[in-house]
Amino acid sequence: MTNRVIHHENFLGHPKGLFYLFFAELWERFSFYGMRALLVLYMTKQLLFTDTMSFGVYGAYMSLVYFTPIIGGILSDNYLGNRKSIILGGVLMALGHFFLTIEQPIFFFGSLALIIVGNGFFKPNISTFVGSLYEQGDMRRDSGFTIFYMGINIGGAVAPLLCAWLAELYGWHYGFILAGLGMLAGLLFFQRGIKANVFFDKGMVPNQALFNQKILGLDKGQLITLLAFLSVPIFALIVKFNQYEHYIVWIATFFILVALAYIYRSVDKVAQNKLLVVVYFTVLMSLFWAIFEQAGSSLTLFADRNINLIGMTAAQTNSINSGFIILLAFPFSWLWSFLRRRSSNPNSAIKSGIGLFLLGLGFIIFGASANSADSAGQTPMFYLILGYFVLTIGELFISPIGLSKMTELSPVKYLAFIMGVFFTSSFYGHFFAGKIAKLTTVVEGQENIFSKGILGQATELLTGLSPRISSTDGEAFQQLYSYVSVFSCFGIIAMLIGVLAILLSPIIKSLMGDVQ
Repeated sequence: MTNRVIHHENFLGHPKGLFYLFFAELWERFSFYGMRALLVLYMTKQLLFTDTMSFGVYGAYMSLVYFTPIIGGILSDNYLGNRKSIILGGVLMALGHFFLTIEQPIFFFGSLALIIVGNGFFKPNISTFVGSLYEQGDMRRDSGFTIFYMGINIGGAVAPLLCAWLAELYGWHYGFILAGLGMLAGLLFFQRGIKANVFFDKGMVPNQALFNQKILGLDKGQLITLLAFLSVPIFALIVKFNQYEHYIVWIATFFILVALAYIYRSVDKVAQNKLLVVVYFTVLMSLFWAIFEQAGSSLTLFADRNINLIGMTAAQTNSINSGFIILLAFPFSWLWSFLRRRSSNPNSAIKSGIGLFLLGLGFIIFGASANSADSAGQTPMFYLILGYFVLTIGELFISPIGLSKMTELSPVKYLAFIMGVFFTSSFYGHFFAGKIAKLTTVVEGQENIFSKGILGQATELLTGLSPRISSTDGEAFQQLYSYVSVFSCFGIIAMLIGVLAILLSPIIKSLMGDVQ
């Protein structure tokens, strides 16, 4: 009884542990987004990779970062628990950021692999930890995850500004060092939470006897740590030879489906319906991230080459999305609470559809910027900011709500694994985001796939450009057309899928049972 009372001690209306996790995630995301903002520009400008090669490496890295949470979720559920997983993941990621400062191919790909493996342990477990702070059915859960999501985006907003500033002023390596220091700060905040006992008995090793079992003279916890480091060269090779990554996608999909089928057969009918909703939301999020995650690749190069930037560099534009989330997270948290009190809060299925629709509208705004291009093919920065504002609102409709619902829809026994499954939406999303980004590259004598038929007509209507116009106006306009045609067409696709998701929402709501 005493523990239950302590568990419900609050700060600003939420469990105290939320705010320690808030700051731990803030600094971890500072490190992640600081490095991400520099990565494509570093490859194209410093390592002199081609656009196609850079997009391939970036897509493989970003997709694998969100594949490894599946493995990390399984190991956490069965052996490590949330706490040990978060600490192991944080150490690996910090090493990855620091090794990026060594300009050698083996260290470049090895550093990316360290971050990939580390994120697999860190990411699903800290999100699961947030969910564990709330009792089942606690109405504060959605607003708690929105606050947590704001922590992610404070790190995401500040990091590109500071890391890009350091990289521009002193060199790329200083930007990467700052990212590594951010990761260490995240670990320190998490350790402080443990020492302050704000997590109580949450996140401990699930079965201490199993954890202590010896294999080859090592207990299972030590063995998992060793295998984590030994897996780094494997992931480094996958990133380097990213043209073969689709084999990983097929293999991963097979194992995920087998695991989900096993879980589906082991739970009751109500849980089975909820599991189907988990898959549905994961598919929607995959589509969302495939388009949204042009932000770190093609949108960054678009900003560098075809936007008249004022007051910031192309790398720093990566902070715009996170900056808007900081401004909007608390108003949205308040909005959901206000609508719930009035019994007018849209269910999660409707929110997901609205999120996709707004994402599409944001990318159509990026495409429409071509209508105001100057003679050098430079478009006004206003369109970039407005497009980010609209798609950020879409993100707040779909992403934090999706995180919150996973902790409610998942069978308790498989919680971290199901959270890992949800993060595969980013794995698939980034894999296809890389494919989409490659469509924006200009190949001499080859027409854009969106230049013909109904898509070509839609592109010309929205952007004011066509292959004929862009080729007449010079190289800058050919590059501009390659970006805005892709953005516009995928914007249309996202809006149509959003409308379909809204129409399907009554069916999805019925499958969710008591979860709203």
